Amino acid sequence: MSGAGDQITPSRLAPLRALWLGAAWPVLQPLWLRLKRMLAVLTAFGWTVLGASALGWILGVRYGWKEFTALAIVGVLLLVLAVPFMLGRSAYKIALDLANTHVVVGERAVGSVSVTNPSTRTMLPARVELPVGAGLASFALPRLVPGAEHEDLFTIPTQRRTVLSVGPVRSVRGDALGLFRRVIGWTPAEDLFVHPRTVHLDGSSSGFLRDLEGLPTSDLSNDDVSFHALREYVPGDDLRNVHWRSSARTGTIMVRQFEETRRSHLAIALSRNPLDYKPTDATTATDATAGPAAIDEFELAVSICGSLGLQALTEEKQLTVLAQEQILPSQTGKRLLDGLSAIEAGGSRADIVQLARQTGVRVPNASVVVLVFGSTVEPTRIRSAASHLPSGVRVIAVRCETGAPLSRRAIAETTVLTVGALDDLPFGMRRVNE
Repeated sequence: MSGAGDQITPSRLAPLRALWLGAAWPVLQPLWLRLKRMLAVLTAFGWTVLGASALGWILGVRYGWKEFTALAIVGVLLLVLAVPFMLGRSAYKIALDLANTHVVVGERAVGSVSVTNPSTRTMLPARVELPVGAGLASFALPRLVPGAEHEDLFTIPTQRRTVLSVGPVRSVRGDALGLFRRVIGWTPAEDLFVHPRTVHLDGSSSGFLRDLEGLPTSDLSNDDVSFHALREYVPGDDLRNVHWRSSARTGTIMVRQFEETRRSHLAIALSRNPLDYKPTDATTATDATAGPAAIDEFELAVSICGSLGLQALTEEKQLTVLAQEQILPSQTGKRLLDGLSAIEAGGSRADIVQLARQTGVRVPNASVVVLVFGSTVEPTRIRSAASHLPSGVRVIAVRCETGAPLSRRAIAETTVLTVGALDDLPFGMRRVNE
């Protein structure tokens, strides 16, 4: 019989346990990491099967219910049989190619997804997914031998003006029952800009811009080109402006005084307050290619804004495009349309009057201000909006009402143009100049 000193205590077992774990860990670590990866790719259905198997095993052992034990065994077998589908590493070379990242609403964007097997082993069939906005496109990827390439073409219908995120392209591997799902992203996402439809303004349609080139203002200057009057010389005046004949005749040195001229600067103020527009009929606004009646008032307003802005840039005029609480990029036509692709109605409670006040503050040197809004804006608010713009600025109010006949009226010194279809805009702008 051994003495008390020979008893094995937990304190003596601790070093042995640590030594055993240290020796076994290099072998257990790869298995543990593989198990973690397997658990990470379990789907919701896979976790349900795993949980049901564990519960069935506990109930079967605890209460001797063979039915639950059999259920647990079947669940475990299903998980084990699904594991081989997840083994192996993917080594695809995937490229996403959009033929054009800028399209007009109603056009179809075309692209392709090409998959190459750059490895030296054959790739089993898999699936490739391509997120497009809130949607998802799926492509079946066949078995690929080393060096083989597979390409799928796709088209994206563009029924509404928007900015779509296309991608990233990702490969999906899993079993037939959907117990496991491993997703790997291969390409970055690309933006697809769906531009609003625009029309070209030519001839007298854009004369309201050309007519204001060099229009004199009431501001006086000492160094412009529009002569105004003569005045007495004061120290600091440029001697090149001295009018010597008048000085000799009056006996007092007289200098020329000029009027500042206003260069053509178009400011377009687009209201995105939904209360300024008639509510959209969802049954007619889902297809932007079905005709004017299928385009809601806000979409018509965005198209009019883009058409006027493109014409100003074509004529190399200064352009500023504003909406409530934001200024859209307008350095080039492409940047302007990209900005209009992303703009949405809502997000601001400021009405057309507050938008006009903001325009007057941010663009005080504008020669023409075009206010674009919907059919719910009353004449009193149009008059109030125009009163907040600087004196001497020509104000044109474009009232968008889908299906309405083209008409022109005047509210005080403001020209109000009602446009019911985008194709009416060129003729409507000619009427503005009458």
